Amino acid sequence: MPRAAAALVAMICWVALGVRFFATYAQNGDVLATLWILARFFTILTDLAVAIAITQLALGRRASDFLLGGLTLSILLVGMIYQTLLQRLFHLSGAALVADILLHKVSPVVVPLYWLLFAPHRRLKWSAPLWWSLFPLVYFAYALGRGAIDGIYPYPFIDVGKIGAAETALNAAIIAAAFVVSGEALVWLDRRPLGRRALMSKAPE
Repeated sequence: MPRAAAALVAMICWVALGVRFFATYAQNGDVLATLWILARFFTILTDLAVAIAITQLALGRRASDFLLGGLTLSILLVGMIYQTLLQRLFHLSGAALVADILLHKVSPVVVPLYWLLFAPHRRLKWSAPLWWSLFPLVYFAYALGRGAIDGIYPYPFIDVGKIGAAETALNAAIIAAAFVVSGEALVWLDRRPLGRRALMSKAPE
């Protein structure tokens, strides 16, 4: 059951990435240009990392509890930011709309559900969210670096050219704080008898 669930989650992530790739490729007709465009987005990088990790689980290999927790938190961040800051900014159709739904609405639901029901629990430390936050922080520096070179920023809330350095820094600080707080909530949830653990604890001996 865990491997079957992992296979389903991995398939959703890979399909989402594939549809997004072909939707972007259809606009420019260049493979390398498409990869370069997609590598700009936190959503794509996170879904790719999740797809690789969950595929390993579907194949019967192991992934660290720390890694699974961090990826779960990151994909949750993708969904939360999209719902609160980005959803109303774009009007998509066709393959782009399908990819948008899979990447921003489906993955941020099925990955946490998989983590809750099938991942090992009660192993995460309270310090884990601080380490997990390195991923979005490194991405933030990367996104700003790319933006400084080509003038294109992936998200409006970090668009230094339009909103300025001060507001960009404030937005980044707010998102970082929300990430760490959400991470601590995830660790708290990890220590609670929920999901499959609760069902197992109620099963007759």
